[in-house]
Parts: sequence; C-alpha cells; structure tokens
Amino acid sequence: MLTSVTSVKMSRDLSHATVFISVYGDEKTQKEAMEAIEHAKGFIRYETVQEINLRVAPELSFKLDNTLNNALRMEALIDKTIKEDEARRLAREEKNGSKEEGGEEA
Repeated sequence: MLTSVTSVKMSRDLSHATVFISVYGDEKTQKEAMEAIEHAKGFIRYETVQEINLRVAPELSFKLDNTLNNALRMEALIDKTIKEDEARRLAREEKNGSKEEGGEEA
C-alpha cells in the first residue's frame, strides 16, 4: 500500500501536530492504513523527536487526506468525457457525411 505524508500543521507552541496522510487504495485499504498508523503513533512520535531533536514530543493526530484519490477520480472522469465527446463527434461527422453523399445523388 502506498502511503505518503502530504502535510503537517504544527501548533504555535509545537506541542501538537496534525499529520495529513494520503493512502492510495480503496476505503478498506485506507481504513487499515490509518488504523496501523494510529497503532504506531507512539513509535512515530518517538522517532520524530529523535530525528528532529525537539525538546518536547508533539502530540500527533493523523487525518486522512483524500486529495490524491480525488484527483485520480477527476482525471478518470475527464478522460471518460473526452472519449465520449470524441465518439459523439465522429458519429456526427459520419452521419453528416452520409447525408451529404445522399443529397448529391438527388
């Protein structure tokens, strides 16, 4: 499962951090990933303090960020609309071409 931290918002006093997580997959996959992250919250908090060298370990809260999934869904809808529009245009041109050919014989 592909998981990314998309952004982090810290409180002014650095005591709280809201971590936005993007999970590529269906709702079940996203739910499982968020549960695993919540389960590992203490470890993530400890590792964060070690890497960033903070005096106080911020309280972490995790929020699912659906921006990537929404963008992929919108891209698929746009692609579908373009294909449907192209099919209608070709059908219209074919229909108009048949009328013109039939009109010339009359």
